[in-house]
Amino acid sequence: PAATTAAPATEAPAATTAPGATDAPAASSVPAGVPAECDTPDPVRLQLQWFVQSQFGGYYAALDQGYYDDMCIDLEILEGGVEIVPQTQLANGDADFAIAWVPKALASREAGANITNIAQIFQRSGTLQVSFTEAGITTPQDFAGKTIGNWGFGNEYEIFAALAQAGLDPATDVTLVAQNFDMVGLLDGSIDAAEAMTYNEYAQVLEAVNPETGELYTPEDFNVISYEEAGVGMLQDAIWADAGRLEDDPAYKDVATRFLAASIQGWVYCRDNVEECKDIVLAAGPTLGDSHQLWQMNEINKLIWPAPNGIGYIDQAAWDRTADIAQSTPNLEGATVLTAPPTEGAFTNEIVEAAWALLGDAVDLEGADYAPIEVTLNEGGN
Repeated sequence: PAATTAAPATEAPAATTAPGATDAPAASSVPAGVPAECDTPDPVRLQLQWFVQSQFGGYYAALDQGYYDDMCIDLEILEGGVEIVPQTQLANGDADFAIAWVPKALASREAGANITNIAQIFQRSGTLQVSFTEAGITTPQDFAGKTIGNWGFGNEYEIFAALAQAGLDPATDVTLVAQNFDMVGLLDGSIDAAEAMTYNEYAQVLEAVNPETGELYTPEDFNVISYEEAGVGMLQDAIWADAGRLEDDPAYKDVATRFLAASIQGWVYCRDNVEECKDIVLAAGPTLGDSHQLWQMNEINKLIWPAPNGIGYIDQAAWDRTADIAQSTPNLEGATVLTAPPTEGAFTNEIVEAAWALLGDAVDLEGADYAPIEVTLNEGGN
């Protein structure tokens, strides 16, 4: 089926700091602020959260298009995995920068990891709860008496926040069950509402065959609750840096600025060249199918664009909401993500604003006219 959206995206809060971008297309030439000569590129290791997929398309595109080369950076992308905690790799010195969800990274920071968020790439939460329409689950209030799947590992706090907002006791009013990172439980009926990301697991149900019709399921077969729309969305993919190195090492700060500038160019490229960016990702890691990766790239773009404050800008209101939920929402064991507010220095817009300045007016940092493409999913995501 053709589909253009998994769930409506909420506009980011009104800009408080404008990056001074124009609507000009992304420039392919070296930005004016970059030194003309590059004798020895700076080696940089970027730790991802997971394996190669379009969730990280901007970094692969920037590598493929030579944006890191233009910024005198020799980038090595380190894939993630089940046992890899990106922010820990960063704090231990095994990576120079890391991609991590804000609540998880803040928990590591509270535990002693001296890291800071230098660019909030995803401006919106992509977490959903998906159910069959006949279950009648259209709001978190409808979770009452239902079996609700969640992944755990720190991915469950938006669900708990939604339950609290709906006045439901997670211990007595719903049945919470551990869910694999797939939609099997929903499709076999053992889960009434399954956790999903707009860009991955939701596509999995639309790639599956409805045994009653012999055709693929359609969006009309499902109800989708967006935690962003429900008001409990937490900030997700951000770029984290070593806070100590930023403070003590001017060279690292310079590298961070150039790294962000190149990465931003990569995300702009993926915004304006969705199919080409998908092909770059497939060439780097063809584990997921063509239509699934295209769907994912399209959905990832919706989490980034439009960016009224400028791509990468860390909005105080969204940050505060994430921090508040992380402190005030206990899970079944009574634990919260954070035990206290994040301390000073947990994020900074200084580096991303310096990256904007490096790029100048040639790159559209806001994407005000962004519109998603239409994606047709094939069986199995092929």
